[in-house]
Amino acid sequence: MSSPTPRNSLFIPMLGGLYSRLDASAETLLRVICGLLLVTHGLPKMMNPFGTIDMVESLGFYPGTLWSPLLAATEFFGGLFLGLGLLTRPAALATTIVLLVTVWFNGVVQGGGYSGSETSILWAAIALFFAIRGGNRHSVDALIGRSF
Repeated sequence: MSSPTPRNSLFIPMLGGLYSRLDASAETLLRVICGLLLVTHGLPKMMNPFGTIDMVESLGFYPGTLWSPLLAATEFFGGLFLGLGLLTRPAALATTIVLLVTVWFNGVVQGGGYSGSETSILWAAIALFFAIRGGNRHSVDALIGRSF
């Protein structure tokens, strides 16, 4: 899917073959790491799905009894699906939305500004990349031959 860098534009042209061979693997590694970190972040919320009621309501998401479990499920299952490359685009889009809300929460509501939200900005950008790009050839989507 990506267009390789022409060999003649590389400072060290002999690296072009290496870059081409590692392209899909590096993208897969980024997707898997992003997914696993989201799963790790969402697991405690899954153990207590109503534990973030006050936080989600402080952001204006009412009722918290609906949004708190949805937050937990999106982080956990969205991360799981993203890591596996299953329904990659919808999972990545859902997690992008959650991460953009965390940018708002950490940066504005808690008053952290950029330094309080930079990690969420980075993760939102990574998730958005996969919402646009999909799972690549190393994904369950590719294995089953279907994707959004």
